[in-house]
Amino acid sequence: MRNPLYDLRAEPQTLPHGIPLVAALKGYADAGTVVELFTENLRGHLEARTIADFDADELLDFRSRRPIAQIESAHITDITTPSLQLQLLRDQADAPFYFLRGFEPDFRWPSFLADLLTLLDAIDVASVTWVHSIPMPVPHTRPIGAAVTGNRQEMIDQFGVWQPDTTVPASVLHVLEHHLADLGTPVTGFAMLTPHYLAETECPTAAVAATECVAVASGLALPTDELRDESQRFLTRLDEQIAENEELQGMVRGLEERHDDYLRREAPGVLRPEVPSADEIGAEFESFLARRQHPGEDTGDRPQLG
Repeated sequence: MRNPLYDLRAEPQTLPHGIPLVAALKGYADAGTVVELFTENLRGHLEARTIADFDADELLDFRSRRPIAQIESAHITDITTPSLQLQLLRDQADAPFYFLRGFEPDFRWPSFLADLLTLLDAIDVASVTWVHSIPMPVPHTRPIGAAVTGNRQEMIDQFGVWQPDTTVPASVLHVLEHHLADLGTPVTGFAMLTPHYLAETECPTAAVAATECVAVASGLALPTDELRDESQRFLTRLDEQIAENEELQGMVRGLEERHDDYLRREAPGVLRPEVPSADEIGAEFESFLARRQHPGEDTGDRPQLG
């Protein structure tokens, strides 16, 4: 009998039961760094208590998830190591929920999932909602949509603006969702459809949309005010940049026309000809994942169009 891949800081019987779980793991698809913005927004505004620390030494490759060194006056003053944690948070209405945050495991997926499912069963989570972000040929001038998976049809009907039959490289949370659906646990996965030309920069607009989707699916009161302010500043800078470039203006107009025509003629579960095919989206997605293996230098505060 092996030891679990986590250290508990509290016994399951002392923890709240029957409450939602929200999950957002870095390291998979994160166009517009939505997962990071979503996570930092929750951590910055809500009270958090760590319930379980997963074994980073067993699960993470530190060459791809390198620790961050803080250097001041030629001295290393701090080292921040990557982590994977289950936390207990309280929303803005003081309702408790669990939050799985940190880096997606690089190793031992079956063992990690088995231990996580055992832990979730012990605390009897009411539902699981997770979020990530993928690049899509959509304009930033329209509301950010989502592709929705899971076994909650009402969430798919409400938020699933793109419902293709396709294949994508799976994250560990895709696999978790598949297991939970088989067990009958209510589970929803949101893939935010972030403009592909903003995939390599922070896109707070998509993070706002992600927070709103998760809030509805989980029934939680999640903070968005600061993200909304950041989104407005971002869009102002972005529009100023686009106004200086006729080629970018033409690209955005073309995306708007295709986007609006698709929504006017949309049928549930049907991918209209005006929208890129599943193969085209898959190729763009694979390219995005490949680029994330070799990230470029920091491009600063100015939005960078991919």
